[in-house]
Parts: sequence; structure tokens; C-alpha cells
Amino acid sequence: MTAHEFAPGLFVRGFTPPLKLADYRLVAFDMDSTLINIECVDEIAAAAGRKAEVAAITEAAMRGEIADYKDSLRRRLALLKGVPESALHEVYAKHLQLNPGVEPFVQACRAAGLKTLLVSGGFTFFSERVRKRLGLDFARANELEIEAGALTGRLVDRPWGDIVDGAEKKRVLLEVCELMGVAAAQAIAVGDGANDLPMMGVAGLSIAYHPKPAVQAQAMVSILQGGMDRALDLFGV
Repeated sequence: MTAHEFAPGLFVRGFTPPLKLADYRLVAFDMDSTLINIECVDEIAAAAGRKAEVAAITEAAMRGEIADYKDSLRRRLALLKGVPESALHEVYAKHLQLNPGVEPFVQACRAAGLKTLLVSGGFTFFSERVRKRLGLDFARANELEIEAGALTGRLVDRPWGDIVDGAEKKRVLLEVCELMGVAAAQAIAVGDGANDLPMMGVAGLSIAYHPKPAVQAQAMVSILQGGMDRALDLFGV
């Protein structure tokens, strides 16, 4: 199904606006390059002088050229071994910013009664700070293992597994819907990379924010220009 340009840089596929925001009950967000302006793993790598090497793997994974997201993340993490914990604080303080339009979009969702979920292949050090900053209801991300004040290049095992990949993002969205007693069709999923496609595929509405081509090709909404709040143009008052 071909997308059409609803407004400059705002494409829709498979429905005719306006939609009603209050018809949805949950909105799930990717974090890196969606809610925030950076890929955290790339910026941490900069502290180790390995940004170009790590960023190349990140880009390939987000474009869908590396099929196994877990493998791609493990490869990147191994390159971060020995990076001091202080580098995480520096990335957050100096480089991490919310993307344009994120705050008004989140506020509009909350005002319409939606619960908010952050589900990220990134790291809890950043996701918990972003969750609190935006007042989000739920969050799941990967936890970096730190020993003696430095990254080990590994993740901490969690009760649900070790790595949030595309399959885990989908599972978390469906689990939260089930806990809320709502259908997946009442969920909105917002992302930009290939590992967001599984959750975007089961949600009632998928929004791609400045997406990679593979994601733009499948999303119901693609925002190619401007901030995330441009999605609000698709909802009637």
C-alpha cells in the first residue's frame, strides 16, 4: 500500500485522517533517535575513541542489514569494555537532548488518557532518566554491567532475559496491553529503526519518526520533516 503526503514531510498509509487520540490506550516509544537525539551506545563509544567503528554497526543494525540485533549489540558492547562510568554521566549531561516535539506529543497522549511506555534497546542509565523527565509510566531497557567504576562490555541478566531486541519490544507492548486489558489495536508504537518494526507491526497505529528506509516503507505514519508533535495533525480535536 502506497503512502501519500498528507502535509509536507508527513506521510500516511492505510487510513484517512483524522483519527481520535482518545481511541487509543497505550503509546510505546523507542528511545534512541526517537525520543532523544542520539544513539547512546555511539556516544559512549566516543569516550573510548571507537565511535566510528561502533556507529557503523549501529547504522547497519538500524537499517536492517544485520539481522541479529542481539549479536550487533554484543559486538558494540565488547568495544566499550573499560570505558569509565563517568562517561555515561558526560553523555547524558553534554549530548542527550529530547527530540523536537516530543514533550508536546507525550503531553497530548497523557491528556487523552493514554498510558506511556518506553521500550529501548538502549540502556537503563539513560532510559530511567528520560522516563522520569517525561513522566512516562513504564520503561524497559538493557542494563550495562559496571565493575570497579568501568563498563565490562557486557549486560546484566534480568528476569525477562538479557537484551531488549525487536522481539522483546513486541512482547513488552503486548504484555502491557494485556495487563491493561486492552487490545493491541488500541496501542500506538513510535520508532525509527528496524528493531522497532515488530512492535510497530502489532500496534493499531505505527508512527515512524525520521525513520530508516525499511521502517518508512512499512509505517502507517512517517514524519520526515519537523518534530514528533506533527503526528498530532492527524488527530481530530
